[in-house]
Amino acid sequence: MSRHASQFYTVEVGDSSFTILKRYQHLRPIGSGAQGIVCAACDTLTNTNVAIKKLSRPFQNVTHAKRAYREFVLMKLVNHKNIIGLLNAFTPQKSLEDFQDVYLVMELMDANLCQVIQMDLDHERMSYLLYQMLCGIKHLHSAGIIHRDLKPSNIVVRSDCTLKILDFGLARTAGTGFMMTPYVVTRYYRAPEVILGMGYMANVDIWSVGCIMAELIRATVMFPGSDHIDQWNKIIEQLGTPCQEFMARLQPTVRNYVENRPKHAGHSFEKIFPDVLFPPDSAEHNGLRANVARDLLSKMLVIDPDRRISVDEALMHPYINVWFDEREVNGPSPGPYDHAVDEREHTVEEWKTLIYNEVADYQKRDTGQGIMQNESGGAMETVTGDSNTTARGPSATPATNTQNHH
Repeated sequence: MSRHASQFYTVEVGDSSFTILKRYQHLRPIGSGAQGIVCAACDTLTNTNVAIKKLSRPFQNVTHAKRAYREFVLMKLVNHKNIIGLLNAFTPQKSLEDFQDVYLVMELMDANLCQVIQMDLDHERMSYLLYQMLCGIKHLHSAGIIHRDLKPSNIVVRSDCTLKILDFGLARTAGTGFMMTPYVVTRYYRAPEVILGMGYMANVDIWSVGCIMAELIRATVMFPGSDHIDQWNKIIEQLGTPCQEFMARLQPTVRNYVENRPKHAGHSFEKIFPDVLFPPDSAEHNGLRANVARDLLSKMLVIDPDRRISVDEALMHPYINVWFDEREVNGPSPGPYDHAVDEREHTVEEWKTLIYNEVADYQKRDTGQGIMQNESGGAMETVTGDSNTTARGPSATPATNTQNHH
């Protein structure tokens, strides 16, 4: 990495300092999470706004290092407009010995879904957001990546109602609730099969979409469990105790616990989601009505994954398929994801070397044009995004013509 210090400058952001390339100016903090701090900035080379995420010491332990490496590999792999694109990556350190910080430059969005949940969305916007979520999930699945941890905080939207998934979920080897960080892990959106430690299929992600849809409608978390046990209780109180055939597939200790819980009959979806919670029926689209939305919810929020709708079926559901576009639903597949990354055991030093090599590789290829080639040779979307996305979705911004109803 024959980069000179003259290409970098340091700026204090909150209680952290960012040492970044001079092309990125006007930093302002927009969020922080388990992995680091995120700032919005202006890329003076492309005259676009970007998000810069500083991974704070990504190799302080094996869990962090493995996660950072996995995110890096996956971001280079995927290329879909409903999944966040990596525009650049760099480190101010010049050698592996000094290597400490990784900066990832990504597309900047306007808000995360947590903020959108507080708005009164009409059916058009709600179904368009769900459609894009499903398109992004389908793309990940086509690379062999099952997310298992979708939640509103990891989904970002623009004011034109375009949506992108921000992260890649749990590694296959990461057990449930396995994160060595001081941050509280949100389990509210995790499927029963993840909570109960069962095997899982691709439609594990449909449960999360169902929980997010329920929250868009109710404006409150559907199953706010304080831990795995409480989470399970919240689910069965609403949806009812699952049948014996489901119980039989649980590990003996888990089954013993689950079978000894008080039995719940559950409530009908009409009772859980009465008409009054929904926006007015759409005048334009026959499928965009309360009863059709409720039907989709009843097919997604199914405890037994064998009886739950699949991603493909959800995309064909009348509440969703008003937006169906072949290029978005069945876009070019990403390169296959090497699951050995999830299984691989390395020391922190070995992970550090792998991450350093990835960043070095990126810096070699960075032409400063703001469009990076991904592994398959296709250009990543630029920050401005795909112009035809805007034209397709609901016309106005969710933020400008909705009232905050909280």
